[in-house]
Amino acid sequence: MFFGAKHLNSIAAGHYKNTAGCATEVMPVPEIVKISMSQNIGAPCKPLVKKGDEVKVGQKIGDTDAFLHVPVHASVSGVVQGIETQRNAMGGYDTLVVIESDGKQEVDPSIKPPVYNDQPGFVQAVKDSGLVGLGGASFPTWLKFNPKNLGEPMTLIINGAECEPFITSDHRTMLEDTQNVIDGALEIMKWLGSEEGYIGIEDNKQDAIDKFDKLLSKQGITKLKTFPLQARYPKGAERVLIYEVTGKTCNAGVLPADLGCIVSNVTSVAFLGQYLKDGMPLISKRVTIDGDAVAKPGNVVVPIGAQIHDVIEFCGGYKAEPRKILMGGPMMGRAIFSDRMPIVKNNNAILAFTKEQSFIPEETACISCGRCHTACPFELLPTGFADAYEAKDVKRLNDLKIMQCMECGSCSYICPAHRPLAFINKLGKALVREASQK
Repeated sequence: MFFGAKHLNSIAAGHYKNTAGCATEVMPVPEIVKISMSQNIGAPCKPLVKKGDEVKVGQKIGDTDAFLHVPVHASVSGVVQGIETQRNAMGGYDTLVVIESDGKQEVDPSIKPPVYNDQPGFVQAVKDSGLVGLGGASFPTWLKFNPKNLGEPMTLIINGAECEPFITSDHRTMLEDTQNVIDGALEIMKWLGSEEGYIGIEDNKQDAIDKFDKLLSKQGITKLKTFPLQARYPKGAERVLIYEVTGKTCNAGVLPADLGCIVSNVTSVAFLGQYLKDGMPLISKRVTIDGDAVAKPGNVVVPIGAQIHDVIEFCGGYKAEPRKILMGGPMMGRAIFSDRMPIVKNNNAILAFTKEQSFIPEETACISCGRCHTACPFELLPTGFADAYEAKDVKRLNDLKIMQCMECGSCSYICPAHRPLAFINKLGKALVREASQK
């Protein structure tokens, strides 16, 4: 959890949804885009182009024979300037295809709406689109829509909670692309055989709830409904959302499909609704730009591969020196080392904070107050995890069920001693995985 303690109370009270009323703007195509070949959980793609090649908008420029992946497409037309390697926010390295835009935005002539007549054809179309979970997880969506227990009753749960502070890109999607969400949801339900679907939306987005209710009623759609949620972090976490909507408990290691649920982010569903109409693969992303270092915060549709500094420049640049820049929200987002990094598919926000807002107080000793345990959605014991990790006690970590931790950051947020409990939990989980592999 990266946000400064000075502002924690105000975040909890107001959610800092500063840009909720900012209609989406479309960023002009930048001179250079750097498109990562690692934009999904699973195998990275290999470049299908080389320096000097001309590319068109929507052209497939990255793919692999590995099972778990989705292809990558060009977001601009132009000429490939080269293939680069750059360190990413996770500390590893990504291969980037660097394209200099020609400003023409000529579309690949092969782009057309997908045609399919059965469930495998639908799944293949989703895969060809390059769609991943756009809420931040980046899991290949086609695999989610192809559960092993296909044929059993399935409930579609669309995640429109958007519970992290600052981020409003999903909110704007629900207001501006409402029909695409409905169309995408109905198509998913058709091929999964779902008889009921729910759009989970926090009650601080009543305008989105009202718009969906009005459209669904007008179109006579009864099997898809809104599901109001209390505006409280982390209602948008997959396992929390499943429990809220269905009352079913999804423990670590259990797939939602095993419980008869398919969960998909609302922006993913909206993209699918549009893609099935025009066939344009995933080449752009609506992103919230905010933070006290940004001159003009807002919501912006940007080309995949646009460098963050170009996006910030479109938003008026920095009004103060940024001390910390996050990809994602303040609870689960990742601090980045440079604003020369590119936007990737699962980016939903770029937040730039000054020293004042990103200050983190010095860690002090645990006072055994129990607040971390109370704040945990699964009633886990983060202080016990920390002690067990320090002792490298894998058995104790397993006994305390550390693998149930979803790394939401609530424990770090609430800790009066400012201990990095969520990060320690992450290290503890890695220790358990390492031991299990041995």
